[in-house]
Formats: sequence, C-alpha cells, structure tokens
Amino acid sequence: MTTHTKTNLDGVHSDVKVVQRPTKEKSHDLFLRFLGLSLTLVATILVGVDNETKVISYAEMKFRATAKWEYMSAMVFFVVSNAIACSYAAASLVITVMARSSGTRKSDLTDLVITALDLVLMALLFSANGAACAVGVIAQKGNKHLQWMKVCDVFDAYCRHMTAALVLSIIGSTVFLLLVLHSVLKLHYRSRS
Repeated sequence: MTTHTKTNLDGVHSDVKVVQRPTKEKSHDLFLRFLGLSLTLVATILVGVDNETKVISYAEMKFRATAKWEYMSAMVFFVVSNAIACSYAAASLVITVMARSSGTRKSDLTDLVITALDLVLMALLFSANGAACAVGVIAQKGNKHLQWMKVCDVFDAYCRHMTAALVLSIIGSTVFLLLVLHSVLKLHYRSRS
C-alpha cells in the first residue's frame, strides 16, 4: 500500500491511499511453480521405484538380471536432478506464497535470485533429460558397432516407466523455461514503467 499527499483546490492537503491490486502474473507464477513441482516429483518417484527382474536364457544358461536406475550414471543424474528441481520448486513456491500472503512485494534482489535459480534448474533438468534420453535410445535400439544389445526388448515395463518419467521431466523443464521467460518479461515491463 502506498500513501500519496494530494492538494485540493482549497489548498487543503489530504492523504490518498493507493492500493495495488494483485496481478495475474502472481497467479501464473504460482501455477507454474506448482506444476514444475508436481511434474518433477512424479518423474522422480516413477524412476525411483522402477525396477524389473527377469530370468534370461542365453546359450542354454539361465540367469537373473535386474534393471534399476542406480545401475546407470545417467539415470542417477536424472533422478538427482529431478529431486533437486522438485525441492527448489517447493521452496520457491513457499517463498512466493509467503510474500503474496503478507502483502509485501518481493524485493528486486529476491526476484533476480529466484529468476537466476530458475534458469540454473532449467539447464540442469534439460541436461539430465538429454543424458537419460541418450541412454534410453541405446537401451531401445542398441549399438551394433559396439556390440551393445537392446535392453528394452527384455525389460519392457522398466523402459515404459522410464519413458513416462522422461516425458514428464521434459515438460517440467519447459515449465522452468516458462518461469524464466515470465520473470524476464515481468522485469522488462517493470523497467518500462
């Protein structure tokens, strides 16, 4: 709330209170943060609980093989990145809701720090998604030159869960990109006024 002093025609001073209305940008920001939190949380849980064990026959031998996310460093990077993004989204959502409920506007420094962290998390998620996607393509198609066999033919349920988690994480990365664009546009319009 801002107070301005106004002089009437009679020369009498009166205080006028200007109330700033909550803008739509805050509700968009809250919605995007909640969406990013939800998507990265579900992607983390999907991969974290995903494992599949099969009995494989090869050259008259039978052995048990298990597919877990811990066995591939790219998948570990994927899970950790999504967990970090989920935690950050929860923290930034709490900060945004607290600032909104208290009625005080966040400082420019807080906006700048949150925008910079949104950018870092977006880059981290896109990087993790790229690594997981590369491993997924090798698991799906194999590599004849290096004699890497297809894995998704054997562990089909595991690969389907990983694909679903990857799609959710890519959407989550895009949500963080939208948060960065929203913040940049907000700062641009604030500087023009």
